[in-house]
Amino acid sequence: MEISKTEAIVSLMPNSPFMWRNGTLEWLDTVQPQPTDSEIDTEVTRLQAAYDAQAYARSRKAKYDLLNQDEMRYDDLINSTTTWQDAIAAIKQEYPK
Repeated sequence: MEISKTEAIVSLMPNSPFMWRNGTLEWLDTVQPQPTDSEIDTEVTRLQAAYDAQAYARSRKAKYDLLNQDEMRYDDLINSTTTWQDAIAAIKQEYPK
């Protein structure tokens, strides 16, 4: 996912009204000053870095969601196995921090 300038503006100036008209930012807030292009670009870069840094977590969650973890833990308890632990370890190894 690519962070947009709109997301950056909302992050910088929550609740400030603005709109895009023909690709140009129209600042509608009469109290807060409009952020500069440099401020917006810096915020896009910051938000993108934060998003990218969590790629491993999103990938892990998708894999975790495919597991029936409660049943795996119960079966491991009854059968004295480590199927659940092994599955979690494999996912963490596939998607390291």
